[in-house]
Amino acid sequence: MTLPFSRTEFFSVFTGYNESVWPAQAVLYALAIAAVVLNLRKSAAAARGTYAVLAVLWLWMGVVYHAGFFAAINPMALVFAVFFVVQAALFVVLAVRPRAAAFAPQRDLEGWAGGALVALGLLIYPLLSIAAGHQYPAQPTFGLPCPTTIFTLGILLWGHGTVPRVVFVIPVLWAVVGTVAAIQLGVIEDLSLTLSLAVVALVWIAPTAAFHTATLRSRLGSVRWS
Repeated sequence: MTLPFSRTEFFSVFTGYNESVWPAQAVLYALAIAAVVLNLRKSAAAARGTYAVLAVLWLWMGVVYHAGFFAAINPMALVFAVFFVVQAALFVVLAVRPRAAAFAPQRDLEGWAGGALVALGLLIYPLLSIAAGHQYPAQPTFGLPCPTTIFTLGILLWGHGTVPRVVFVIPVLWAVVGTVAAIQLGVIEDLSLTLSLAVVALVWIAPTAAFHTATLRSRLGSVRWS
């Protein structure tokens, strides 16, 4: 797949975006921190607040970034915008459903994996960007698709099995799209999306693997060896 824009054009979009929307980046970052705090409260009301924050983030990325800025260099951005708005709508549905299940970060595989991705999206990603030589405003800030997708996947993993798998679909697909673009453009920090995909796959596969291993051990234990 050949991208319809160059690396220079790609980073110029970040410059235009960051200069135009400031101080929205700080507000979006504050909302993300609020979502983390809400998760620690472990209540249905806090879960609704978390989904509301995610809805705002994905609506912002779809309408403001994709349709408002990225579409200038990539015709597919309008298609991306539609998918991001759909994702925001899914979060709204989860926020208003009568029996919203509480997020419950725990000291297990999902809890640690979710925490790692939240830290990657909020803290480590910007450090990787700086280490790669990208300076503000020509820098992907939080509220743009790649770091925000990583953060979103982390928060969803904190749902501890209560989050419908369908809500993961668009973030996972974007992580794949972003990985392909990162490789072609040489955007090192965006390869964090690849790591997020691996983490989500591990969380999904590990319980199944553990179940089959336990079943196999049980069957072997019931065999009478002569």
